[in-house]
Amino acid sequence: MTTTSFDPALILPDDMLARFRERAGIHDRENTFPDDDLDELREVGYLAQLVPTALGGLGLGLVEASVLQQRLATAAPATALAINMHLVWTGVAKVLADRGIATLRFVQEGAAAGEIFAFGISEAGNDLVLFGSDTDASPTAEGGYAFTGTKIFTSLAPVWTQLGLHGLDTTSPDGPKMVYAFVSRGEEAAGRVVTRDDWDTLGMRGTQSRTTELHGALAPAHRVVRRIAPGPNPDPIVFGIFSVFEVLLGSVYTGIARRALDVAVATVGARMSKKTGLSYSQDPDIRWRIADMALAYDALPPQLESLASDVDGLVNHGPRWFSLLSGVKHRAAVMAKSVVDDAILTAGGSSYAAGSELSRLYRDVLAGLFHPSDPESAHSTVATAWLGPLAP
Repeated sequence: MTTTSFDPALILPDDMLARFRERAGIHDRENTFPDDDLDELREVGYLAQLVPTALGGLGLGLVEASVLQQRLATAAPATALAINMHLVWTGVAKVLADRGIATLRFVQEGAAAGEIFAFGISEAGNDLVLFGSDTDASPTAEGGYAFTGTKIFTSLAPVWTQLGLHGLDTTSPDGPKMVYAFVSRGEEAAGRVVTRDDWDTLGMRGTQSRTTELHGALAPAHRVVRRIAPGPNPDPIVFGIFSVFEVLLGSVYTGIARRALDVAVATVGARMSKKTGLSYSQDPDIRWRIADMALAYDALPPQLESLASDVDGLVNHGPRWFSLLSGVKHRAAVMAKSVVDDAILTAGGSSYAAGSELSRLYRDVLAGLFHPSDPESAHSTVATAWLGPLAP
C-alpha cells in the first residue's frame, strides 16, 4: 500500500480518537492501562497492521504505521507508546521477511491471532542496549534458553502474552552470544516471570511499563530467533529492531507535537485580549510563536516518511543507517518538547492545571528524551558517522 491511496482516518476515525482522548485523561489520573483502547484497536486490525494480508493482517508498511502512530498519539500518547512496543516486533518480523528471513513468521501469525507482543530489552544501567545484556541466557538440554535477569520499562505489562527479549549466553562453546528469543506468559511461566506493580511516573502513565523479573523464564528452541556476537553488529535483527523502534518512537512524539500545536491554535483563537478586544490569534507575538511551532513540526513528518520508505524499500544506507535513524528520533523528541513548551505559553495559565490536556502532553512528551537513542547516544552516533571513530 502506498501513501497516495492510504487514508488513516479509515482505520482511526475521528469518533474513535475522541473516545481515546477522553479516556486518556482518566488513565493518566488513575494510573491505569487503557484496556478499552486496546479492545477497539484490536477490533479494527490495528495490532496486525504490519502483517501481510495473506497471514490475516492489514498488509501495511512502516510508512503507513508511522502515519497511524502519529494520528493515534494526537489522542492518547500513552496508548500509542504502549502499542509501539507490539508494533516493533511485528515490524521487525516484516523487515526480516522482506529480506528473505522467515524466523519471525510466528510473530506475524500470532499478531493476526490476537497475541500481544511486549519488548523486553531495557535493563537498568545497561547503556549497551542491543549490544549487550545483564540478563543471563542459559542453554537448556532441549535447545532452548532459560533467562534470568530484570527488564525495565516493559510496556503493555498487564496484557502482553509474549515477551521478546535478549540475554547473554556466556557458556556455549561458540559464545559469548547475544540471544534473542520469546517467552510466553502461559501457565508454564508461573513463578518464572514476575511483573512488579511499580509503574508510578510523571507521564506516559497509561503505558504501564512495569518492571519484569525473569527467574529462569523458558524460551523453547522454536522461539529462539537469533544468536549473534555481542557488541556493534550489522545483523538483520539489530537493524530491524533499531529501524522500526526509532521510526515509530519518532512518530509518537511527532503526533504529540501535532496535537499540542492544534490545541494552541484553537486556544488562541478563542482567547480574547482585554487590551485590544481582539482574539490572541491577532497578536503579533502569539502569531510568531505559533509560526515557530509549525515550522519545527512541519519538518518531521516528511523525514519520518522518507526513512520509513527506505526501510520498506530495502534501501541500503550502509553504516549511515544508524545515524539517520537515531537522528530522526532525536529531532522528533526535541522538537516535540519545544512545541509543547510553546503551546503551554500561548495557551496561558489554564494549561498549568494538572487536568488540562496540555499539562498531560507536557508530562508525556518528557519521556521522549529517555528512550534510546538518548541525546548523548544520538550525538555520538552521528559524530562517528561524520568524523569517524574516536582515536584509541
